[in-house]
Amino acid sequence: MCLAGNPTLKRAAAGLMEPVWKEYRQTGKRPQERYGDCLYGARSWKRRRRVVMQAGLAWQAGRQPKANPRFVVTNVKGGARRIYCQRGEVENRIKELKAGVEMDRASCTSFYANQFRVLLSAAAYALLQELRWRARETRFARTQAEGLRLCLLKLGVWVRSSTRRVVLSLPREAPYLSEWLQIARSLAAVPT
Repeated sequence: MCLAGNPTLKRAAAGLMEPVWKEYRQTGKRPQERYGDCLYGARSWKRRRRVVMQAGLAWQAGRQPKANPRFVVTNVKGGARRIYCQRGEVENRIKELKAGVEMDRASCTSFYANQFRVLLSAAAYALLQELRWRARETRFARTQAEGLRLCLLKLGVWVRSSTRRVVLSLPREAPYLSEWLQIARSLAAVPT
């Protein structure tokens, strides 16, 4: 859970901010962020908790940088940098669910209809995760859900089906054709 900076937390992050400012003064360029942790207890909390801190600078064009310490409450064990950066990766997955498969879209008037939409979105996301895993040897290995959908699934093909098989005929000049074929073969598709 993110915490807003307060005077106590900012004092705790001051030791991390010093080398950031020093690096900026020496190089004039964006310095590396520093990570650390401390124990913090708000008045409303029953006990003190671990807070992971990121010390960095906020940049705006045409202005001097400002101190930008960030704070996250956690109970996860491990190094502060790994925990803070891992949190960002989780936020990327949430963004994918919202933007890539529109999981947050609940525009139906019935609870069950909205629940069904969420289930369909979750199933679509699971399929896209499998597609990304199959694409691990291609340029799409780290592409987000929306990019996978636009580049690999929105494709004009000629479909022929019989009782035994489905044949997809791709155009010869299809974009990302080699990647598409590599992914299809990893799913046991047989080129004809």
